[in-house]
Amino acid sequence: MYDLIIIGGGVAAFSAALYAGRFQLKTLVIGKSPGGALVTTDDISNYPGFKNITGMDLFDRIKDHAEDYEIEHLVKKVVNIETTGSAEGETSQDCFEVSTKDQTYKTRTIIFATGAGLRELNVSGEQEFKGRGAHHCALCDGILYKDKIIAVVGGSDSAAKEALLLSQYGEKVYIIYRKAVIRPEPITAERIKQNEKIEIINNTEVLEIKGDTFVNSVILSKPYKGSTELKLDALFIQVGQVPVSDLAKSIGVEINEKGEIIITRDSQTNVAGIFACGDVVDSKFKQAITGAAEGVVAAHSVYQYTSNL
Repeated sequence: MYDLIIIGGGVAAFSAALYAGRFQLKTLVIGKSPGGALVTTDDISNYPGFKNITGMDLFDRIKDHAEDYEIEHLVKKVVNIETTGSAEGETSQDCFEVSTKDQTYKTRTIIFATGAGLRELNVSGEQEFKGRGAHHCALCDGILYKDKIIAVVGGSDSAAKEALLLSQYGEKVYIIYRKAVIRPEPITAERIKQNEKIEIINNTEVLEIKGDTFVNSVILSKPYKGSTELKLDALFIQVGQVPVSDLAKSIGVEINEKGEIIITRDSQTNVAGIFACGDVVDSKFKQAITGAAEGVVAAHSVYQYTSNL
């Protein structure tokens, strides 16, 4: 019987694990993707204490710190969670069974730190050319397009940072955004403005991805320089995220219309013994630092909760 099982493998999960270890909670972290979305980030300059660090390096430091304590870690996918009867020696409090494909683990509490998956465009050609010119990760795949024409679709800070990284490889980088103005952080916007390789196509959507064996163009919702077909060699999709909350929802955890888990300031959900943190929750501002902080708060809430059982 564990005191706590943390479902997830990113910064929020291991920040929670670090504090759970400090609180001497018997803790198991189960996550199928160590590092989560953060490890695909090339340049982090807004995490306190680090003027500049890669996502992988930051995650490794947090994970290594957490593993100084007596926590357990499994790289597996959780496929089911069930509420069971009271734990041995307890008369009133339900516990939970967390199952992977080949084993089931019992726990008094759960922290969901399952993060969010990348949203897709859902346009013709997207699935056909996935990995063959249609990508989500500039750090992973940008190097394949040295001296090529590249586009990023999206207007967030993440999209702008992808464009900046891709400009190190490509001859030309377009940012295609459906609204009038992209919305990165001011410092990122200034870097975009100063980069001669990057051009922004506003008020425009990608309607179709075309190609032969690989991507060779996209169809736009309005003409650009006289044509709705834009020739390019790769399209990187950065149009938001989808919270990974299905498991939480399956055991009665309340989610909002965006699919985010609803939490209190103490990272509690509406289900006793269930807590959540990171990109999967309904916080308005999602950053590595806020996910880490929510993980710490969740671990402290678990400590208080289990102390009262």
